[in-house]
Amino acid sequence: MGKHLKNREIGKGLSQRKDGRYTARFVTCAGHRKQKYFDTIVQARNWLQDARYHDKHDTVIAPFDLAADSILNDDEDVPVLSDMTVDEWFDFWTKHIIPDLRSNTIRNYRDRYRFNIQPVIGKLKVRDVRPLHCKKILLNMDEDYAGSTIKQTYITMGTMFKAALMNSLIDKHPMDGIRYTKQPKSMSDIRFLTVEEQDKFIETAKRSHNYNQYMLILETGIRTGELVGLTWDSVDLKNRTITIDKSLEYRHSRGTWEAGPPKTPAGYRTLPLTSKAYSILLKLYNAKEMRKESESLDTQLEFKDRITGEIRTLDMRNLVFLSNRTGTPVKNSSYDTHLYKLCEEAGIKPISMHVLRHTYATRAIERGVSPKALQKLLGHASLQVTMDTYVHVTDDSKLLAVRQFEGRNLNTNSKNGVNGVRTSEKMV
Repeated sequence: MGKHLKNREIGKGLSQRKDGRYTARFVTCAGHRKQKYFDTIVQARNWLQDARYHDKHDTVIAPFDLAADSILNDDEDVPVLSDMTVDEWFDFWTKHIIPDLRSNTIRNYRDRYRFNIQPVIGKLKVRDVRPLHCKKILLNMDEDYAGSTIKQTYITMGTMFKAALMNSLIDKHPMDGIRYTKQPKSMSDIRFLTVEEQDKFIETAKRSHNYNQYMLILETGIRTGELVGLTWDSVDLKNRTITIDKSLEYRHSRGTWEAGPPKTPAGYRTLPLTSKAYSILLKLYNAKEMRKESESLDTQLEFKDRITGEIRTLDMRNLVFLSNRTGTPVKNSSYDTHLYKLCEEAGIKPISMHVLRHTYATRAIERGVSPKALQKLLGHASLQVTMDTYVHVTDDSKLLAVRQFEGRNLNTNSKNGVNGVRTSEKMV
């Protein structure tokens, strides 16, 4: 963990020099060391995050015969490299260079390209794209889009053009020197339920057909896709644990369910169950022979294990959570829609499923769970993600901290006195 001059931890890969500037460094997938200096810690963190992301996603070279300036395949409609438009390159890039990325990531790339990038540069030749075009795309989004969405667009262009540079379509990256001006929300702005809101939500959710699902997230912090994809072979009632090793999501564009691995290798984890989580799963297990099951569950979905590389299957009939009405899995988006209605009934601001995960993490920090332990429970790839995202101070936790501080002082005072004066002596 990097050190600040005042000996405070500032994150892995970051450190402060004697002249006050900050150093950001990391080792690439190829084993090369990358390092850069910045005036502020925010600049250093932004560069480090972007550099690691680009390194992780842009290490694949397309199957080009560069000497012949042609693509080695049988598709006669694909133009030579030097004549490729951005539309043609984006299509080739998603189909042949990054097809192994998580489907969510590719979907985000496609959305940002379709809605923001394509209208500005889609018809241009890749070689003709200039920094001013890229800057225009980002500026066009400032008024109507959140900072996080603008950052996704920035990353999409950056990774797409880096692959073009690596494959000699262009001589210089058109994003060099370009930054987005509207920043994503700070971590302190992340939405979570206060203790009072959580109590109101739970009381209202007791009348909901999705009560068990909502409570399991509040008790374990698992992601929505991990909840939907949880199967009984991953539930160990004897040892009171669940194993997270897959996820399930409904693809509206295809009208099909799609299984996949956890978000990152760190997402593979075995979680001890709280008493509440255990009672929920035990009750469901005892009633699973009587639940409604659709004929469509006679399906096994294949996916590639992120760690072993093996092809695994998810048995739909073995899923823990099914809709009481249809006997099929509940779609990810349906949970959010239902949550909005519950929040309105409970008299609290609307939330999404991911807010329940944020709430679990916030309660864990408030109750003294260490960030390192929380990282493992949440399946975060790095401790820095956990620290940046969840170590915020709520009003409730500040009050608790003051009471704990006051309590320790009183205990210390009663034993040793204050400033050398015993507590049994009268203090004026």
